[in-house]
Formats: sequence, structure tokens, C-alpha cells
Amino acid sequence: MNIFSLIQYVLFLGIIVALVKPVGVYLERVFAGERTFIDPVMRPLERLIYRLAGVNPQQEMDWKQYAVTFLLFGFGGTLFLYLILRIQPILHTFDPAFQPAPLAPDLAINTAISFATTTTWQAYGGETTMSYFSQIVGLAAQNFLAGAAGLVVGIAFIRGLARERTTFLGNFWVDVTRAVLWVLLPISIIGSLILVWQGVPLNFNSYPTVSLLQATVDTNGNQITTQVLPMGPVAALEFIKNLGTNGGGFFNVNGVHPFANPTPLTNLISMLAIAILPAALTHTFGRMVGRPRQGWVLFWVMFVLFLAGIFMSDWAEQRGNPRIAALGVDTTVSSIQAGGNMEGKETRFGIGGSVLAAVTTSNGATGSYNSMYDSYIPIGGAVVLVNMMLGEIIFGGLGTGLYSIILVSLVGLFVGGLMVGRTPEYLGKKISVNEMKLILLYALVAPMIILPLTALAVITAPGLTALTTNSGAHGFSEILVAYTTSMANNGLNFAGVSVNNPFYNITTAVTMWAGRFGLVVLALALAGQFVQQVHKPVTPGTMPTDTPLFAMLVIATAIIVSALSYFPALALGPLVEHMLL
Repeated sequence: MNIFSLIQYVLFLGIIVALVKPVGVYLERVFAGERTFIDPVMRPLERLIYRLAGVNPQQEMDWKQYAVTFLLFGFGGTLFLYLILRIQPILHTFDPAFQPAPLAPDLAINTAISFATTTTWQAYGGETTMSYFSQIVGLAAQNFLAGAAGLVVGIAFIRGLARERTTFLGNFWVDVTRAVLWVLLPISIIGSLILVWQGVPLNFNSYPTVSLLQATVDTNGNQITTQVLPMGPVAALEFIKNLGTNGGGFFNVNGVHPFANPTPLTNLISMLAIAILPAALTHTFGRMVGRPRQGWVLFWVMFVLFLAGIFMSDWAEQRGNPRIAALGVDTTVSSIQAGGNMEGKETRFGIGGSVLAAVTTSNGATGSYNSMYDSYIPIGGAVVLVNMMLGEIIFGGLGTGLYSIILVSLVGLFVGGLMVGRTPEYLGKKISVNEMKLILLYALVAPMIILPLTALAVITAPGLTALTTNSGAHGFSEILVAYTTSMANNGLNFAGVSVNNPFYNITTAVTMWAGRFGLVVLALALAGQFVQQVHKPVTPGTMPTDTPLFAMLVIATAIIVSALSYFPALALGPLVEHMLL
């Protein structure tokens, strides 16, 4: 690890630690309906929205009503986006020379589900496939709405642990409205303006044609002297894609493109946008349940696991490829080169900025990459894959990351309690057979979908024909990543697998749907069980859950459960590939 990479990592994590408490307090005030400094602007808008939508903000929902409303909200967003993508040619594109065709039905439904589930798995090139209308009214709108929906499910789950002797978890429509108006919208406006200041375009201009400084030749031998530069309202989408833990980029190469992510500062800001809200939700959780130490324990578990991923990935990428070094190529750090494995990475970010983005995006359910993970050293690629297999517990998506790590904590608490003869209780709520059934089902859903679909892809012609550049262990890793990222609602990819065909469009869409809506329903059902219970007082027989020992138990549980589920698959992919080096 070089000094410049270390400075980036320390700065990034230092800012997160500093903002966890103030942002967490703000989120608690927002969803408790307490006064905030932007109320004079947002309160009238909120009342107008309730009046137009016919929402009674005083009427709350039980877990079933909350879950059904969430499902209908996601289905409506999917259908709305699907229709936009299918009728693109008749919608205004802002560029008369650029008339994108309608997306094929399988690609359109895949993309619609992708954005409605915050996965933003992109099997298309944004600047060549989408119109400005589709990018803003379709994709960017879902970044706000789907991100807000995930955030409020996390808040509803916290209420399940914080409240007692009731069945109500809040009002979904009120929570979503407040999430958009008080959280996502104001932060996105500020963040987008910072991106514009750094050089990210925000316009509705036609694509300009510019002359090349040096002519080049295409594959047919024709000389090329000009290039078309895609433009558009890029900044309007680029910040919310990270803040809403979505990740779908305006351009085909996402954050690699200099118009989307031009400087190291924009890279740092984008990564902070991904991590700060999920990290701050741990403090919100602690305050809402009346035990701030509980929130800090969860945060430091996330922090330690994040740090482990950073150091492992940086070590692998900075070490470089030993086979290339064996050929006499100098891969050491010097004043004229970054050293290590720079394949697939941008020189403006180097290994440090690339690794920071890789670890942050793979942990944060946000596939907003700034380098090609397919070109990483096997161990570096394995870090990205394992982060997703852990199940969004390291910061994770908005809302989803919080209840995911709590569910892992409950597994550890139940097992640990049985080992030492302590009562399995969490925050005074008893973990009985019914709760454990929901928790274990939640833990089993992902491997039960990822592994069979991966196996199906590697034994069938439609699955194997997508491997256009690699085969063997690396080809297997590419397929495994496709289904893991879909289940984790992440969206990053190993680009060596060409997934724009009916087989992958359909199977990944099913995986994304299960990863979003299936797991949310289970989490809300568990919250519905907890909210009816009475908080029991702490006794000598209660296992403490606000200690460093419990934090270590949670970390061990996360690693062991993931290893039991996925180690054979990892052994066939990145581990074999590493041994071949």
C-alpha cells in the first residue's frame, strides 16, 4: 500500500466516522416527524402531496399492509419504466440526430426490474441506448423512488424492535414522502452541483462531433478523424445513483467515463454518497431503540469488515500479477508509475481510488464502478464477490443494509446463547421458534437462488455462449458474479460475460426480484413479530449485545454462514484462478 492510497482510505473512513452521529440524528428526527431546519420548505410540499394522493398521514400500517404497499409501489415503478423503455422513439430525445430504438421486451423488463429494485444491472450502453427522457424521467426517477422505498423499510424494521404491544410499523406513503423530500432530494441537489463544478455535464444539448488530434483506423481499415461526444443531464443522474445505492450510470462504462467521474474529488464524493447514509442508520437505530451503544456495535462491525476488504484488495492489486512480473515487467511503485495491476484501471484514480470504489460499491449495493473488476487479480475480484455474498451487511443498501446485519446478529445471538446457556433475546425481544424460522429462511434464500442458476448457466448453451472472452475458472467467476450481484441488488459486473440475451435477461430479472421483494417481505414479517412483543428487562441470564465480544461473534457468524453457503463456488472460481497464478 502506498502513501497516497493510505491517505485516501484514512480520509474516506474518517469522514464517515465523523458524520455517523449527526446524520443519524437527522434521520431519526425526519422519520419521527420532528422539526428540522428545512421544514419551512418541505412541510408545504408534504401536505400538498398527501392532499393530491389522498393519504391520511395519521393512519399507520401493520407489517402485511406495509409489505403489500411496498410490493405495489415496486410493481408500479417497474411497469412505468417498462412502458417508457418500450415507447422510446415517440418520446422527446432532445437530439434530432439521435433516435434510440425501443428496447427489446426481455431487455426492457430486465432494466425496469433492475432500477425498481435498486440493482441497476445494466445490459445496455446508456449513451447509445437511452434517450434523455428515459434517463431522467425513467431511470433517475426510480433512483429516487426505489432508494427511498428501501430506506423506509429499514426504518419500519427498526420500529418493530423499538415499539411494543402494537401491530403498527408506520405509514409507507408518509415514510417514502419524507425520505424523498427531507433526505434524498436536498442532498442530491447539493451533490449534483458539486459534480457540475468539477466538470460533469448538465445540459440537454445534442451530441457534438469533434475532430481528433490524431486520426485512427477502424477494424475495416477506414480512417477516422472525428468522434461523437455524448452529452446530456449527466450530473442529475450521477449523484442520486450513488446516494440511492442504485449505481446505474448515464454512460456504458459508468464511473470510468470522464464526464461522469472526472476527478479524484468526484470519486471520493461519490463513494461517500454511497456509504454515509447506510452507516448513519446504525446510529439512527441506536437512538430509536433507546440504546445508542447497540448502534455503535453494528457500525464498528461494518467498519472492521470494510477495513479488511480494503487491505486485502489493495494488497492483491498493488502486488500485481506474478506472471507478468516473471516476464521482466517492472510492477513496482515509482515516481513515474503506480505499479501493481493497473489493467482496467484509470490513471486518474490509480490503484487506491479504484480499490476504494471496488470495496465501497460491492459493500454498498451500488454497482457504480470506476474500474473493470473483470481485470482484477483473482483475490481482488474475490473481495468484490465475497462482499456481496455476505449479504449487504457492510453498510449495504439504504435500509436493507441495516436489517441485513441485524438478522446476521440474531443468528449469532441465537447460536451463541445456546452455546453458553443464555436466553436468546435482542433488545428485550424474545427470539422464539417463529422468529428463527423467518431469520433462517432469510439466510437461505440467496444461496438457494444464486447457486442453482449459476449451475444452470454453466451447463447450458445459452449460459456458456455469453462467455465471449474467458472460459475456465475466470469464466465461472463471471457467471457467479452475475447472479450474486443480481441477488444482492448491487448491479456491478465482470464485463467478460455478455448478458444481453433472453436467458440472462430473464434469469437475472427473477434473481433481482427475489433479492429485493422476497427478502423485504421476510424482514417486515419479522418486524411484525417483534413489534407485538413487550420489552423484557435485562437479567443475568440475558446475553449482552453491546460489547466487543458480541461484535466479534457477529463478524464470525457472517463469515461462517457465508462460507458454508458459498465456499465450494468460490473454490471453483477465484481460488482456483489464484492458485493457477
